[in-house]
Amino acid sequence: MSARLAAGTYRCRDVSQSVGAAVDAGVTWIDTAPNYASGTAEAALRPVLEACPQVRVSTKVGFVPDADRHAARNAGVPLYDRAQGHCLARPCIAWQLARSRIRLGRVPDLVFVHNPEHGRTDRADLSRTLTEAFEELESTADAGRIGGYGVATWAGLSSGMFTIPELTALAETVGGPQHHFRAVQFPVSLLRLAVVADALEGCGALVEAREAGLDVFASAPLGGGELLGAMTEELVRVIDPAASAAQAALLVALSAPGVSRVLLSSSTPAHWADALGAAACEPLSPDRLRKVIDVLGT
Repeated sequence: MSARLAAGTYRCRDVSQSVGAAVDAGVTWIDTAPNYASGTAEAALRPVLEACPQVRVSTKVGFVPDADRHAARNAGVPLYDRAQGHCLARPCIAWQLARSRIRLGRVPDLVFVHNPEHGRTDRADLSRTLTEAFEELESTADAGRIGGYGVATWAGLSSGMFTIPELTALAETVGGPQHHFRAVQFPVSLLRLAVVADALEGCGALVEAREAGLDVFASAPLGGGELLGAMTEELVRVIDPAASAAQAALLVALSAPGVSRVLLSSSTPAHWADALGAAACEPLSPDRLRKVIDVLGT
């Protein structure tokens, strides 16, 4: 059951401790990014990955952390957004991936284009950016330097900046029928119920991803920790009377149609034991999910 859970490293105070607890609990997928933990997350993962070759890892391209920007300038790498270091130009992607392979000590199984909507309001400009990114990632995957790629977004899908069919069509245009576009990552939680409500009606991003054969990594299932303080006894009873507050919140993400893995950042064995308890539960039925949605609204 732990296969449904993946260890996220966003906002982790101690990446080694958090991921170590996750791997000890049986988690076999870790998700990270070059800018997590102030630019130290990838290097912190290397000892764990070397000791546990069965663990798979995904990272991202897009945000260049402060600590890397001097090296980027020295390498002649262009940064679109110098204030926040966000860049999806092909030279920047190639440069970031080379550093990620060194820091991780292996070829990443997946590389996500990180929040491509960042700083953009024009769909045509975003389409050009994604085309350039997909071209570089297809080339890198063809060379065996990444296992595959995807798109990780916070608001790109919910805001309508792009859709799953558009991303899939772009991958087919760039890489042909044997393209390496494998996954998407976006928030699924009690705070983001609209995507679940759509799936129950047979439409929306979760259904489109499933129809395209894409894995879905559900991010922020606990709303960045906000949900735990908002889980009333009544809401927990509606979801699962036998669950803890954290388990009830996780159950919604774990039960959402089309979700492959749920990303969780937990630092202690006790937290992971609680999460594993949620993963071991029967998924919530569509009727139960609809009841939760009716109680909270979308």
